[in-house]
Amino acid sequence: MSGIKGKILSGVFWSSLQVIINQIFSFLVRLILAKLLFPEQFGVVGMATVIIGFVQVINDLGIGASLVQKRDADLREEHYHTAFWTGVLWAIFLYLLMAIVASGLVANFYDQPILKQLTPFLSLGILSSPVNLVHKARLTKAMEFKKMALIENTSSIVSGILSIMLAWLGFGIWSLAFNSVATIILAIPLYFRATAWKPQLIWSRDAFNEVFGFGIYTTGTNIVNYLMSNFDYLVIGKLVSAKALGAYAFAFVLTDTFRGRLMTIINKVMYPVYGKLQDDPGALKKYYLKTVNYNSLLIFPIMAFMVSLGDLFIIHIFGNKWSEAIDPLAILSLSVMIHMMVNSNTALIRGMGRPQLELILQIVKMVIFLPTLYIGIRYNGIVGAAWAVVINKVIAVIIAQYTFNRLLHIKISTLTFLTAVKNPWIASIIAYSSLYVIRTYTNFNFWVLSVLFFIVYVVSIWLLMGTELSSQLKDIKQSFKQRKGHVKSH
Repeated sequence: MSGIKGKILSGVFWSSLQVIINQIFSFLVRLILAKLLFPEQFGVVGMATVIIGFVQVINDLGIGASLVQKRDADLREEHYHTAFWTGVLWAIFLYLLMAIVASGLVANFYDQPILKQLTPFLSLGILSSPVNLVHKARLTKAMEFKKMALIENTSSIVSGILSIMLAWLGFGIWSLAFNSVATIILAIPLYFRATAWKPQLIWSRDAFNEVFGFGIYTTGTNIVNYLMSNFDYLVIGKLVSAKALGAYAFAFVLTDTFRGRLMTIINKVMYPVYGKLQDDPGALKKYYLKTVNYNSLLIFPIMAFMVSLGDLFIIHIFGNKWSEAIDPLAILSLSVMIHMMVNSNTALIRGMGRPQLELILQIVKMVIFLPTLYIGIRYNGIVGAAWAVVINKVIAVIIAQYTFNRLLHIKISTLTFLTAVKNPWIASIIAYSSLYVIRTYTNFNFWVLSVLFFIVYVVSIWLLMGTELSSQLKDIKQSFKQRKGHVKSH
């Protein structure tokens, strides 16, 4: 167990470092592109991305997750080669489908002719991402998160710099499209070098059936998740406007997308851990609740800041042209704080080898969520969409509570759930209330208010759980000392 704990701490460190660097740099890229471009251009790219993203979800076929979930004793080399060639051939078919058939349909649906040229270009990510599929799975299974962090950050930084240069040179909407495609393509040679694994012309029907049998449920779940996450983009783009979609998508990037990227830090580390501990309910409960607690500790101050100072943040950093994003930003920030209670349940259920259950639960949530979202957008535009997301998050928490206790037999009471996020909630409420009073009775500028907010939050958290945080910091330091000593001894 101590070995797993060390790997978790190391994995969280490197995954956190990767996402922190990635987020900071992505934020800077967004800042510069938002200064150079307009909400309408972000909205048009968002229209194409909704369709392409859906195809990207089925592109993986759940094969990567299946390779990670399988026990080492059950994996043979032919599983990896079969997975690679299956992914590549499937990607070629999907790319041709998008470039030849879907591009015209997407352009007609949104009445945006440029999408006929933009869609095939953005679809290049579909063609290239399966090439990294096996390499990512091997690194994840070995918990080599340092290598993955270096690869993802390098490709993200280089593509971001090139995108800014293109926007500066006047390429407009194409600079946004280039950013998403280049990140995937640039990572390919880096992943090949990191694993030293090369595909061979081997394909096994038995290996395919074993991998695909798990992956089909995972893919089904990913499809449902994607529909739930992007139905709002689809309807806003159709019923409202490209400008409104750009503003909503921007608010989403600063809130739920940020939450999603944080989730990948922990879930990337915890998914193989849950797989190793799938026969130990007590250990699963322990690690799951710790995951919820530390996820909340990291994400709550950012979201509470957006609720408190999101209006000033948008105007001061991005300008008045993005003012339409202010209200959705505050509402979506609240939805993220609610979601933190179930932020890792997908990785837990999948890690326990229950992809069928995961798919059923997501279908139930989708049946409730999509009509609510449509009604919200129909009658109140992007603000209505944001409130529909809040309702969905509350429903997700209720369903998760039932699932843990009745279906997975991991006894986690409502009080236990609330206790896991209690301290971050209290610190956030204190910080929000303090800033509300300060804004009411002073004329401090945005930067002073921002500093005061985070000071209040950090002090509050330290008073609430300083002893626990000190203990965790000692564990992290000790873990890295041991790893450093191990490296030196070799």
